[in-house]
Amino acid sequence: MAAPINLDKPRWDQSTYTGRAKHFLLMTNPLNFFASERSLDEAKRVVDEYRKTKQMPAGYDEEKLWAAKYLYDSAFHPDTGEKMTRIGRMSAQAPMNTLITGCMITFYKTKPAIVFWQWFNQTFNAIVNYTNRSGDAKITTKQLLASYCCACGGALGTALYLNSKVKNMKPIFARLVPFAAVCGANFINIPMMRSNEVINGTPVFTPQGDRIGDSRIAARTGIFLVCISRVGMALPGMTIVPFLANWATLRGWFCHYPMAVIPFQITGVGLCVTIATPLCCALFDQQSRIAVASMEPELQEIVKKKFPKDPPTYGVYNKGL
Repeated sequence: MAAPINLDKPRWDQSTYTGRAKHFLLMTNPLNFFASERSLDEAKRVVDEYRKTKQMPAGYDEEKLWAAKYLYDSAFHPDTGEKMTRIGRMSAQAPMNTLITGCMITFYKTKPAIVFWQWFNQTFNAIVNYTNRSGDAKITTKQLLASYCCACGGALGTALYLNSKVKNMKPIFARLVPFAAVCGANFINIPMMRSNEVINGTPVFTPQGDRIGDSRIAARTGIFLVCISRVGMALPGMTIVPFLANWATLRGWFCHYPMAVIPFQITGVGLCVTIATPLCCALFDQQSRIAVASMEPELQEIVKKKFPKDPPTYGVYNKGL
């Protein structure tokens, strides 16, 4: 008899980059973005049933069970179990960022276009960051509004300032302004939209799953790692594609059909984002580790009291995506 499948862990070894890449290739699959509510509910039913009974549901084998699990993971929050907002899911990254990034690097010459697409991008990012926050962190409407305004203001301010500085430089520098603005905004948007974690901490557990407490140090570390991953996701589409478009323009590729640069750039961005999203999500393990010695003193005391004989040396927390 085959050993039961542990659906509480990813299918592949998350201690290796290859294992994480395989995991996120399935979890961020853009096709999951278009999955029907019926398909998602069926995936949840199958996963819940198997977790309770450890019996293979009728009509399923191991491959189909894992497919259902990854469809489930793409739509339901790993900590709360709630169905996430569709455009906030990681499976929405490729289709949404293809549209947004393509437009940002195409319509970068006028202030109205810069303002609109930076605002649109930060609104989308705010939804993604809130949807994929770590743990069961709550955030008030006041905090949410303040965070959103700071993120949008930071992105717009950066984009408009840089755009004013590159007017007399080579065209390629103007094309890279959206990327610089996105980089800066990520380091504002993500911490702000997850400010409750920064202030109150994120849940940390022992390797066996016992809750230790909420750690602000873990939250800040996790948020920093997410910022790095997000910049990595934007890097190819917002740098390689503008360079290629600039190179093609200088060689007269679009002299007879100037509007052809738009589908050229959007197609290039689509390819970059589809590949970069899972590969950059895989840079760091979602279930990150933090040494007990690095936690807050009060959490170290909790560990000593709860586990006097065999205290764990590290804790595990969901850094978010």
